[in-house]
Amino acid sequence: MPINQPSGQIKLTNVSLVRLKRERKRFEIACYQNKVQDYRKGIEKDLEEVLQVHQVFTNVSKGDTANKEDLQKCFGTTDQDSIIKEILAKGEIQLSEKERQLEINKINNEMLTIISAKCINPKSKKRYPPSMIHKALVELKFSPVLNKPAKLQALEAIKVLTRTQLIPITRARMKVKVTMNANKPETIEQLKNHVKGTEETSSDAQIWSMTGLIDPVSYRELVSLCEQGGQIQVLDMAVIDST
Repeated sequence: MPINQPSGQIKLTNVSLVRLKRERKRFEIACYQNKVQDYRKGIEKDLEEVLQVHQVFTNVSKGDTANKEDLQKCFGTTDQDSIIKEILAKGEIQLSEKERQLEINKINNEMLTIISAKCINPKSKKRYPPSMIHKALVELKFSPVLNKPAKLQALEAIKVLTRTQLIPITRARMKVKVTMNANKPETIEQLKNHVKGTEETSSDAQIWSMTGLIDPVSYRELVSLCEQGGQIQVLDMAVIDST
């Protein structure tokens, strides 16, 4: 159903509403479909490409614009751009049931693809197809939601899958290269506890390095250790350990 803009009664079609409630008042902006997610991901930064109307409303469908008193009271400013950016960042996207299902399907497919790339069957050393991961998550009653990025939901799903072991599954290894000053033997020993690979020492015996595979869970600890005079380089985000 088209929505009328009060100024000149311009008809807005394919509208995606973003709504934010403050002080028991409702504020809305009218955006182009799909542009809100692009803005939130940082793909689109130009407000003019996101907004159908550069205006804050209390009710877009009726064409009711927000007055300055309400804006000042609820946002502490009357600057339209600042308020619009806050609504875009924190507001709830209003979708029809069809749009909601399409968006859920899109997030779900992206999430399953990420899980399939990051995990393997520890027995066969092979990746699971997204369809099998989907079946397992359905049995575990894990469902994607709209207000979280697919990558974050994929990591949450991986934790559930690896904890429950409904199917034999583990994170694929990361391939990294760590380097450290050779005069840090204690730190080197700690690094060797996490990295499974080949050691090297520079010709002048000043730099120790190791290239190998790690459990992704260990990555943050390795970064912390490398702050003590070394560095870590990610060579591959997901490697199947064939040993």
